Amino acid sequence: MTGHVGAQHEFHDAAFVQGWADRFVPTAPRLALFDMILDQIRGLGVAEANVLELGIGPGYMARHILERDAALNYEGLDFSDVFFDVARKTLGGLGARVTLTKADLMDQAWPARLARRPDAIVSTWALHDLGGQQAVADVYRRCFETLPRGGLLVNGDFIKPAGTDWDYEPGRFEVERHLELLGDAGFANPKSLHHFEVETVRPTAAQNYACLVARK
Repeated sequence: MTGHVGAQHEFHDAAFVQGWADRFVPTAPRLALFDMILDQIRGLGVAEANVLELGIGPGYMARHILERDAALNYEGLDFSDVFFDVARKTLGGLGARVTLTKADLMDQAWPARLARRPDAIVSTWALHDLGGQQAVADVYRRCFETLPRGGLLVNGDFIKPAGTDWDYEPGRFEVERHLELLGDAGFANPKSLHHFEVETVRPTAAQNYACLVARK
């Protein structure tokens, strides 16, 4: 069986965003990814680390992480005011610990908009929506430039799994290519920690995502 894996989004439309957020309340595998990312942040050994999330979306990962670590400083970047509205609802009282920064990752100057220099940059299910490998490569390069020596990048995103006959939208590509782009950006020894919800025969747009980690 073959087909195409991808999705179209209207992330500036309030009704679409709310419906999308309601459909993607985190499942057990997605919560496991959040825990994996938090473990990587804690592994930095930085007290009161500054964490930047690229594409905070509905705020699910931010809430999960902040509920479990009271010492982190958190900044959430997104290009959608509508997502900020949803994230504020998701975060509730935790929102006082989050700086919301509006910026478009397609604009190469987005690091200049940040409130503080991050010790860790994290993201989930966002970079594939930039449209292709070059856009992801550009984000990886900006992350490398932004992070301090020893800083951390963790990207949990949709990928094209090995062994599938399906076509995937350009932003969903092989783990090996992600690792090449991270290396090209300057990161040393990038790696993939885990491939979640593996499905090659009848994949949906919500399956096949990997946790990619790189240190500067």
